[in-house]
Amino acid sequence: MADEPLVLGIETSCDETGVGIVRGTTLLADAIASSVDEHARFGGVVPEVASRAHLEAMVPTIDRALKEAGVSARDLDGIAVTAGPGLAGALLVGVSAAKAYAYALGKPLYGVNHLASHICVDQLEHGPLPEPTMALLVSGGHSSLLLSSDITSDVRPMGATIDDAAGEAFDKIARVLNLGFPGGPVIDRYAKEGDPNAIAFPRGLTGPRDPAYDFSFSGLKTAVARWIEAKRAAGEEVPVRDVSASFQEAVVDVLTRKAVRACKDEGVDHLMIGGGVAANSRLRALAQERCEAAGIRLRVPRPKLCTDNGAMVAALGAEMVARNRPASSWDLSADSSLPVTDPHVPGHDHVHEVSKETAFNSGSAAGYS
Repeated sequence: MADEPLVLGIETSCDETGVGIVRGTTLLADAIASSVDEHARFGGVVPEVASRAHLEAMVPTIDRALKEAGVSARDLDGIAVTAGPGLAGALLVGVSAAKAYAYALGKPLYGVNHLASHICVDQLEHGPLPEPTMALLVSGGHSSLLLSSDITSDVRPMGATIDDAAGEAFDKIARVLNLGFPGGPVIDRYAKEGDPNAIAFPRGLTGPRDPAYDFSFSGLKTAVARWIEAKRAAGEEVPVRDVSASFQEAVVDVLTRKAVRACKDEGVDHLMIGGGVAANSRLRALAQERCEAAGIRLRVPRPKLCTDNGAMVAALGAEMVARNRPASSWDLSADSSLPVTDPHVPGHDHVHEVSKETAFNSGSAAGYS
């Protein structure tokens, strides 16, 4: 094995089939096959459609990643895969594929946590993570504040959304405004031409007696929708740009305010922001402004690494190998609600002595090189 582990990562927690290859903390390939267009007409992700799309895209995407990285599958030091959380059927496709490739190639298998992977991917952009690091993860399924002392074994939840995630709220408001799906990028675009102070939308869970680090965007979503409905009922034109800017400001104000507070309270001087919503331009700008004022160093990966991708899974897998964490056992299963306190789903002492028949019920290793 080389000094820096060569690891392939597979990510299928939602609607994107991601395959990444890293050597240590160097990204060699990041191949993605997205099924977002297939979900657009439904206004959201359809689990069955996502699972079938993963099945079709898996082998071609792995082949493309290996070619892009200029390596053979037999050169790999390990294969990492998202074991959860996520859509159960989608996760099963990735886990089955990872088992098949790992078994056929005789490589160790690492089942890793989706949220921990979002934190670890920043190592590909800015080098090793400081320990501890505060992480704000914001996506369509998660709005979480996490304190990581060891990304492979110790991630502590500080706060999370109690209802709608931030990305989910973006999608729903975009639908009310008839802007299409996904909602995040289009609202960000319209907001740049609007006034963020035009409409005083509420900031959820920011009262003195509210939980310090938890998030709630359901009330904001409802308030925005009712404001829009009232305008339409009165026969007035809805100022889409001002609504987008004011709604977006309400979301990022709460996210950044709570993240900076958590850093101060815990004495942590590094904040990492990840997840799909981390690509939002206003979130990045306000986070930078508030972190600078508080003496906190902000780390945000480039937008492509913020959304779901295989590179983040490979990054965490490589860290597992580098720190000599045990491989996962062949009976690794997908867990749609895998807690972030389990960054890695460990194995047993003799994981590679399990018979092929009991290792997995389905999956194909066809297509490896």
